[in-house]
Amino acid sequence: MEFLYPNVLFFMLIPTILLAFFITTNKKNIENFFTKEALNKLTVQNKYMNKNTRTILFFIAILLMIISLARPVIDKKEKKIQQEKISYVIAIDISKSMLAQDVKPSRFIFAKNKLLKLLDLSKDKEVAVILFSNNSYILSPLTKDIDSLKDIVKRVDERYTFDNGSNIEVAIKSAKKLLRYVQHKNLVILTDGTEENNFEYDIKLAKKDNISIFTIGIATKNRTPIKLKDGSFLTDSNDSIVTTSLNENIKELSLNTNGAYISYTLDNYDVSSIINQVEKNSTKQEDKKTKFKIYTELFYYPLALALVILLIAFSSLPKIKYLPFVLLVFISNDAKAAITDFQTIDEATNAYKNQNYKIAEKKFKEIAKNPQGYYNLANSQYKEKKYKQALNSYKKVVTTNNDLQFKKLHNMGNTYTKLNKLEDAVKMYEKALKIKDDKQTKENLKIVKEALKKQKNKKDKQNKKDKQQNKNKKDNKNKQQNSQNKNKQENKQQQQQQNENQKEKQKKSDQEKQQSKQQKKLDKQEQNTKSQINKKKDSISNREEKKWLRQIDNDNLGVFIKKDEESKSNTKW
Repeated sequence: MEFLYPNVLFFMLIPTILLAFFITTNKKNIENFFTKEALNKLTVQNKYMNKNTRTILFFIAILLMIISLARPVIDKKEKKIQQEKISYVIAIDISKSMLAQDVKPSRFIFAKNKLLKLLDLSKDKEVAVILFSNNSYILSPLTKDIDSLKDIVKRVDERYTFDNGSNIEVAIKSAKKLLRYVQHKNLVILTDGTEENNFEYDIKLAKKDNISIFTIGIATKNRTPIKLKDGSFLTDSNDSIVTTSLNENIKELSLNTNGAYISYTLDNYDVSSIINQVEKNSTKQEDKKTKFKIYTELFYYPLALALVILLIAFSSLPKIKYLPFVLLVFISNDAKAAITDFQTIDEATNAYKNQNYKIAEKKFKEIAKNPQGYYNLANSQYKEKKYKQALNSYKKVVTTNNDLQFKKLHNMGNTYTKLNKLEDAVKMYEKALKIKDDKQTKENLKIVKEALKKQKNKKDKQNKKDKQQNKNKKDNKNKQQNSQNKNKQENKQQQQQQNENQKEKQKKSDQEKQQSKQQKKLDKQEQNTKSQINKKKDSISNREEKKWLRQIDNDNLGVFIKKDEESKSNTKW
């Protein structure tokens, strides 16, 4: 048996010295750990165990715990693991032709994104990256630190496009240097094909150095002008605009060097296919051997014995009969929780670094029991854009640590900004600045204040506009009301006029009826008068007839001729 941490055993001297001191001075050792008030509530008389016995048991338990911390082990063994690796180089074309925008946003940016995806698929490989145009530039030698390499690649932008034209030869020579200790040499090229039509020399050079070339074509077949940084287009010596397209002749370079060629795809099919071909074309090369030590752990035996002794030593303290068992359960659970918490913290931290914020939030939520835990949970929720939940978690961070308090207030300001609560954001930034004079916080405060000012101006303009609209609406309503009243009044006048006309018409009709009635009466009177006259005439005629008859009888009748019409003709005679 041996101890992995033998230096911990020196801590056994401390409880040993204390034990000797308490026994020799006959001091109540329990009073060193509890107040008198606590002892009055916890301790009872126990006739089976005196104070010295409990003291000795207590210190034995401490010694056993120290032995557990020293990690006793047996059956020490050593195991060797042989690691294997696949190594390859990625070369990205940075000539000016890669600034063409037939592939959005540009050939160069598109190729850089493909390079990052290649690195994501190469976590178990050793990768180097070079930039080339007419010259070659090593961005990174062979490395397994893919995450750091990705950070370097992300910093490369259009400022690194150097020359007109590109030369595959310089990329092959740089790959040869980087892969000089690698058995199977593989070179992956991201390019638009260059302007070369004949790659015979490059093929011979690659075959000579036993380099397999895999190419991803980053361009279309349509000829496209090259837009420069100042917005102008690249021209030749005759001031004619230069146009470029995909040079598919580069297929010959890949197919004749035991490699592969593929045109770009919008998904990740192109990079995954190239990685699969690289793996098929390579044999894993042995890397350094790693040694692991294997033990049989014994620490839990003294730890379990210490817990049992503690149970016996404290058995006379509680008034509740089963309190020692409860304490034992709590101690066991806490120990287990502590180990689990460390593992969970590690998992949560890794998930946060890998931008798996959903998993990080879940893990941090399990261990959010202190200010730092709530702070980490809030950061994960913020990254997930759960701003309301993040704000609630930040509010639970109650601490006296000025640095943590500053970070909390700064992040709360950011969260309020995301929630468009700009006034609250300003308050948080100002509180943070009282703790620490921070440049970023000042800039955020300035930006939020400007945004708040614009928001208020916009709100004032909108209120003014709304007031004007309400006023116009009210004026229109009054005009409409006045118009309606006017129409009503006109209708009323028309109705009155119609009523008067109707009355006048009725009056006229009554007058006409009255006149008609009077006329009929007059006509009747006239008829009666005529009848009377006719009767009178008839009466006269009868008398005359009788007179005439008498005259005839008496022969006294004269000649009587009545004139009828006058003649219209004129005669001489």
